[in-house]
Parts: sequence; C-alpha cells; structure tokens
Amino acid sequence: MKKFPEGFLWGVATSSYQIEGSPFADGAGMSIWHTFSHTPGNVKNGDNGNVACDHYNRWREDVEIMKKLGVRAYRFSVSWPRVLPEGTGRVNQKGLDFYDRLVDALLKNEIVPFVTLYHWDLPFELQLKGGWANRESAWWFGEYAKVLFERLGDRVKYWATFNEPWVVAVVGHLFGVHAPGTRDIYVTFHVVHNLLRAHAKAVKIFRDTVKDGKIGLVFNNGAFSPASEKAEDVLAAKFLHQFNNYPLFLEPIYKGNYPELVLERLGEFFPRDYEKDMDEIRQPLDFVGMNYYAGHLVKYDPDSPTKVSFVSRNIPKTEMGWEIEPEGLYRLLKSLKEEYNPSEVYVTENGAAFKDEVVDGRVHDPERIEYLKAHIEQVWRAIQDGIPVKGYFVWSLLDNFEWAEGYTKRFGIVYVDFKTQKRIIKSSGYWYSEVVKENGLK
Repeated sequence: MKKFPEGFLWGVATSSYQIEGSPFADGAGMSIWHTFSHTPGNVKNGDNGNVACDHYNRWREDVEIMKKLGVRAYRFSVSWPRVLPEGTGRVNQKGLDFYDRLVDALLKNEIVPFVTLYHWDLPFELQLKGGWANRESAWWFGEYAKVLFERLGDRVKYWATFNEPWVVAVVGHLFGVHAPGTRDIYVTFHVVHNLLRAHAKAVKIFRDTVKDGKIGLVFNNGAFSPASEKAEDVLAAKFLHQFNNYPLFLEPIYKGNYPELVLERLGEFFPRDYEKDMDEIRQPLDFVGMNYYAGHLVKYDPDSPTKVSFVSRNIPKTEMGWEIEPEGLYRLLKSLKEEYNPSEVYVTENGAAFKDEVVDGRVHDPERIEYLKAHIEQVWRAIQDGIPVKGYFVWSLLDNFEWAEGYTKRFGIVYVDFKTQKRIIKSSGYWYSEVVKENGLK
C-alpha cells in the first residue's frame, strides 16, 4: 500500500463556465466565453455553455455526489460577471449568494472549498475596455477579489488567483483559439504582465482581508523532453519549459524578472519599462498549483518563430491526442522544488478524456483508472522524495463544456447525459473514492 500523509487533500475540480449554465440567471452579466462560444466557427458543433451541466440549478445533487465519493476538497471557480455584472462597481447579491450557499453546503458535508477567482470568464464589459491588455485590469481584478474575500473569506481558506494564466494570455490572445479570440503577439505579452500585476494586487488585498487562509497561483504544465542529446534540442526543451510552464510567472514572483530564454527570444514583445512593476509583482505565495496532463518530445526547428517543434511519439494518447507520460508529473514537481522551493504544492488538475459510453446504465472507463493510478503513483513518489505535495485534484468531477472542443470530449469521473442532465458515477469515480477512503494506492 502506498500511503499518503495524514490530512492529504483528495479533491475534484471544475470551473464555472464549463459546468454552471444559466449565464444570465439572477442578474448575471455576460462573459467573454459567452460571446466567443456564440460566434460561429469558434467552438465545435456550435456548442456553448448556456446549459452545460446545469450546475447552477443542480449544485445540491453535485455536492451529494461528492459526499458519496467521499472526496475531501472541491476546487471550483467563481464566475466574475455573476458577481459583478459590469466587471466593477455594482455587486449582484444574488450571484454572490449562489457561491455562499455552495460553500456552506460543502462545509456541512466536510468538503473543503478551494476557490479559483478566475478561470477564464472575464466580464464582457471589461473586454470592451481592452480586457487584460488594459493596465487597469489589475485594479478591476483587485476590486472583484476583495468582494469575494470579504464575503467568503471567513469560511474559504484556500484561494487561487488565476487558473493557467499562460492559457489566458497565449491561447486566448496569440493563438485565438480561446476567448477573446485575439491574435496579436504584443497584446499577448501585455496580458502576461497584467495578469501578474492583477495577481499581486489580489494577494495584497488577501493579506489585509483574510487572516488565516492560503493563496496561490495555478499553472498548466507540459513535460518537455528533448528529442536528442544535441545541445540545440536540449535548449528547445528548456525554452518551452520556461515559456509554457510555471517559470514564465514564477520567475517574476520569486526572482523579479522573466525567464532568460523567454526574454532572449520574445523580450521585444513585452511592455516597455515592464521592470518598474517587478517590485509590486513579488508577493510571496502560500502554495503553487500544478495542472498536468501530458508529455511532449521537442526538437530544434530553425523554421519555427520560436525555433521549436514537436515530435510525435508512438505512445498511448488520450482522446485529446495528448501523449500519456505519468513520469512527467514527477519530473515537474521535482524541478519546481529545485527551481523555486515553494512551501506547499497542490496538483490542482490531472485527468484524461476518453470515449465513454453508457452500457446497461453503467460507464466502465478502465483507461481513465489506469491514467489516474499511474499519475497518483508519481505524486506519491514525489512526496517520498521530500516534495511538499499537500493535495491532488482530479479533472474533472463532471463531464462538461470542454472549451473549443464543446461537448465532444469527456473528462469527468461522473458521466453527464447532456440531454437529460442525468449523472452516472463512472468506474473511475468509484475507484477514486476507494483511493480517498484508503488515503493511498493498493
């Protein structure tokens, strides 16, 4: 038996736009994901989050499912336009009440609430003012964060400012595949910088408002391995680690500047005089959140703008086409400790999409069980090596709206029939429930 430390936080994760539905209920405002998903051509099959998992109405049932599974923590995000319909100013009490009730229900069922302030659904009214490219966005975010800290901070002790800021900046503003759908490299790096400033503002407000909580930041990460031992391939993998993974944001927070290879290759696109904000950005973190899904083999490519390209490997892949490399999670946790030595780390997302089908009222998903088991083993291994991993969250509790993929990819340990909204706990859900109960792997 691979036992985990006493008090290890076993959880499940979701995000507001992916599960809530009811985007305008009770006076909520519009988000950039509402406008983006309703624009033809942006999302597969023209899907959107109008209904999603109808969690806004079915949250009690979902809390009951978590209770049945025995999970100890629930990581969810708050919809900013639900709370501040215009992004700033007027607070929508009914929107705030929704999260208030959810937090109380979780605590009543002995489930720790782990709140993410921003999981990509910026109020559309703020996008009209330039969104994250506007330096004022740091103040907007601070105001929003303060509303939540004051309302929920007496009960919520774990807070993350942003989920995957790299995705917000790069996938949303350079690749244009996510909201707001911009494709501008200069805007992208203004967004990177403003997200850091906004994070720092929220942390400062948190320190003044919530006296005994913890606040951190959550990153997407890939395990980038060089295709050969050639110096140029090794450098290609190092660059992608610095640009795609946690260093892009942790280097400024811990060391006061952007990573060396990022500045070398992309420095011209950063805001002028960005260095003047670095003292403000260097706010200590209580924890680092690590999201991990896949590994990548990379090589030097002189024809690519960043001098890097990916090499496909003949190894198992998920429905997303992502290469399954469990050991990559261990390597990233190890490198995080070596590079920044945070006091606490949480694996805030880990999971996989597979083709799930209901047969005789059940959903058997052995591939997902195998995936989760292999990754949880690597978390255990990291803990044995002295890496302070304090919790692990499966992505996701529910099958949901998978951004640009719409409803075509299922990540849940609970199956959702999107026509009837019926929930069915998958085999992986029951398996994970046993892991939580045993606080370890057999």
